Amino acid sequence: MRLLILGGTADGRKLAAHLHVLGITVIYSVAGLVRMPRLDCQIMSGGFTRFGGLAAFIQRNSISAILDVTHPYAAIMSTKAVDAAAQCMIPCWRFHRPAWRQNKGDRWQLFDTWAPLATALSGHRSVFLTCGQINQQQVNDLAANTQQKIVLRTAVQPKHHLPPNMEWIKAIGPFTLEGEREVMHKYHIDVVVSKNSGGDSTVAKLCVARELNIPVFMLTRPKLPIVVHQFSTHDDCLTHVLSVFSSQGDHHAL
Repeated sequence: MRLLILGGTADGRKLAAHLHVLGITVIYSVAGLVRMPRLDCQIMSGGFTRFGGLAAFIQRNSISAILDVTHPYAAIMSTKAVDAAAQCMIPCWRFHRPAWRQNKGDRWQLFDTWAPLATALSGHRSVFLTCGQINQQQVNDLAANTQQKIVLRTAVQPKHHLPPNMEWIKAIGPFTLEGEREVMHKYHIDVVVSKNSGGDSTVAKLCVARELNIPVFMLTRPKLPIVVHQFSTHDDCLTHVLSVFSSQGDHHAL
């Protein structure tokens, strides 16, 4: 039996490493855009197109189950995982860390889509854009207000040409309170744009925004197709995977 973990997150790496140590045969899939993980299990980088798609990869590699531990906003990959699992008649499980919740003093505004968020930004002078890669249309929307300063922070260089009012900062979390204060003071940030990624790695920006009374424009998580089981804690996820694989005789390291 083999478990395909769709990763690219810290949670994915941790679960893959733990399951491998416990004797589960793991193939860890990652896009490989930022950095390659250091894992002892098999790593597959670069996507499934060259194999004829995810379903073809599953069949060719005798995958018994999929564990989706991609980013909560990786809706396309999560949907492909559910579809491929159904096609191959194997279970698809999902792990997503809990979303952040507003605390007293937070000035969040929630947006389901980009267009209304971009419109709402027009009243701000210095934007801290911390929502990952943006597409050409999003760049164009932000470039329209030439008097506005946009600070874009991503781990990977933007794919599109950036307008004069947009500055790119390359950075990979985790981020500290001190570091986020420095950025917000340096650029006189008056609004933060974020996805509700959850976890500790990038939460400092929200803490500093609260501290400085800066509003946060938050893109809500996309609705994803239903999976057989969804987990929000490592222990629950590990327990379920181990129970399924041990019942099939593939768990040999306990």
